[in-house]
Amino acid sequence: MFARALESPSESLVVIDDGLIERALVASRASPRGRIILPLHQSHEELFHRMLNAMQPGSYVQPHRHVTPPKAESIVVVRGAIQFVSFTNEGVIERRVTLRCGAGPCGVDVRPGVFHTFFALEADSVVFEAKPGPYEPTSDKEFAPWAPAEGAINAPEYLLRIGGPSVLR
Repeated sequence: MFARALESPSESLVVIDDGLIERALVASRASPRGRIILPLHQSHEELFHRMLNAMQPGSYVQPHRHVTPPKAESIVVVRGAIQFVSFTNEGVIERRVTLRCGAGPCGVDVRPGVFHTFFALEADSVVFEAKPGPYEPTSDKEFAPWAPAEGAINAPEYLLRIGGPSVLR
């Protein structure tokens, strides 16, 4: 099984530079998922989680929300471009925002309980994500019941339907 995340840097001061971003991108290109998390926090128990999420076009993030406990999430593009999509509770697209590093909107702040997803519009796209911890795998995300799970046979079709790229992994 391929890792979903890299090891956190061990330094007490982590500089987010081209070298760190490239480390995440190399792993995302090799990942069957087309993406990888590079956590900047040292443990799941920390109260503030920061991470780089490196992704390639065609990587599918199942729409989800953070409700137990309620958690806001900030997403800022540091390289490339993504499409961010929010949904009503019934799965209707509420809003689309193209986020791009260096041109136009570059980030969003999502309130707790909002169903959302995002996908890479360009190869080697990287976002910085921040949200409250601690991380508890069984309750961190509530996945949208109206969207296919990651790895489901109909996930690529769903990604296309919501405006994702035709490059499928």
